[in-house]
Amino acid sequence: MAEALKAPFDRPDAGFNDLPGWTWVGTYGGPYLQADQLAAFEHGFFNRQWQGRGPGELAGYLSAGISVHRPQQIHSAVVLAAAEASSEPWPEADGLVSDGGGQSLWVCSADCAPVLMADPHSGRVAACHAGWRGVAGRILPIAIARLVAAGSNPAELLIAIGPCVSGANYQVERPVSLAVAASLQAHGDQNEAALEELIACGALLADPDHDRLDLRSAIVRQLQNAGVPREAMAVCPLCTVAEPALFHSWRRDQVKAVQWSGIVSQG
Repeated sequence: MAEALKAPFDRPDAGFNDLPGWTWVGTYGGPYLQADQLAAFEHGFFNRQWQGRGPGELAGYLSAGISVHRPQQIHSAVVLAAAEASSEPWPEADGLVSDGGGQSLWVCSADCAPVLMADPHSGRVAACHAGWRGVAGRILPIAIARLVAAGSNPAELLIAIGPCVSGANYQVERPVSLAVAASLQAHGDQNEAALEELIACGALLADPDHDRLDLRSAIVRQLQNAGVPREAMAVCPLCTVAEPALFHSWRRDQVKAVQWSGIVSQG
């Protein structure tokens, strides 16, 4: 049903097709993106070509006979067990952690980062919607803490950070930068000194009028601080704002439309 694609949209430019560590998978329904890092797990980062199709349908393209779990996202740092998000009305949260096998966990995004986690030893997985508010609220360390409580080791987790807005296209006010910077500090202080780590990891880019925030770099540093090795992370280089043929973007279009990302647990 699925096969690897080198150029799913017949676009010849090397910048689109050359994505080391990532593979486009073609299906009868359309193409979706996978991280080679998570090759042992059924997962996918879907794009705007799947508009109008939700997790209930998309799950079938990943695996047969799996349950579907998704939150009603509110730009929070709330993480729930998958069993708490198995039917409508969907609970308000922005992250899910599996608590059984054969569960597909889903989050949607436009410019925020979809982050999928997997424990290759236990088969547990997590899915998080990480915008600046989620990162500032430490949604990813919270998800990791839930996995650890179930027996996982942060040093053994595999993580994929999907397509999201790039730093070059994400202007924010200084209070946003300070909130994200504070989440990288043990003490959590929001002051100018806290920006040093944000700058050091490449997440705060110079701009004469606004800060430019690279969410992906901030997420990588936050995950490293939580004990995940850098080599265990795959970071998609595609920017949702810069790729209108591929992705919905609130920043670019000011239209409420999303793409879904999901991963299936093994245990």
